[in-house]
Amino acid sequence: MEPIEQEDLVKLNQAIRRDIVQMIGIAKSGHPGGSLSCVEILSVLYFRIMNIDPKNPKGEARDRFILSKGHAAPALYSVLAHRGFFPMEELLTLRKFGSRLQGHPDMKKTPGIDASTGSLGQGLSISVGLALGSRLSGKGYQVYTLVGDGEIQEGQFWEASMAAAHYKLSKLTLVLDYNGLQIDGKNEEVMSFGNIRNKLESFGFEVFEVDGHSLEQLEAAFKSTVKDRPKCIIAHTHKGQGVSFMKDQVGWHGKAPNDEEVARALSELEGF
Repeated sequence: MEPIEQEDLVKLNQAIRRDIVQMIGIAKSGHPGGSLSCVEILSVLYFRIMNIDPKNPKGEARDRFILSKGHAAPALYSVLAHRGFFPMEELLTLRKFGSRLQGHPDMKKTPGIDASTGSLGQGLSISVGLALGSRLSGKGYQVYTLVGDGEIQEGQFWEASMAAAHYKLSKLTLVLDYNGLQIDGKNEEVMSFGNIRNKLESFGFEVFEVDGHSLEQLEAAFKSTVKDRPKCIIAHTHKGQGVSFMKDQVGWHGKAPNDEEVARALSELEGF
């Protein structure tokens, strides 16, 4: 598949946001805030960057993507459906009994999922193993990992960061969805990070900071070449991006919209 034009990607992002709202509204449970914040990150990866084939989702040479912030699964499911991994109508089965689309990604059920995630802080460790596998197998595939800013309070994240730098995993790209909020409130009030860029650089990453809703900045950062060290993209985003009453509101971390709120949100989002 040829990368789609950015104008079309803007329209697609609106469609993905509509999917997220509808899916969670029908399921009556889920995490809209952090799903809406990472839409541009995922769409750029899946439609402009990654080497993947929906017809061969387990191809050994494919690039790998790990959604460490597994509660943002609705965003990933929508992207995978639009990319052709499974039928669009399946999106509305989110969290239903027997559905392939569980509340968190399940690699045994869902085409296009490279790792089952949900326990926060573990995704980067999985990705370090995959990046080592890329080197040892000679396949040379890239590994991309999306983590939430709240989850980097987990100690395992920093252990994995040390390993990524120690083994000079230049095939590994860490993306930090930096929306400033987590389930209990503002990150700085729950557990302050200090200067996160300095921390990541001191742990051995080549760090890029971008507007996480800018397609141009994201693509440029993904395409930047880094040698002998892992890459980190700090993507500054807004929780609930695209829906005015959810934007930057911590209460929408894990609350499903009711029917009236779904209708209001959809009215704010353009069709595709």
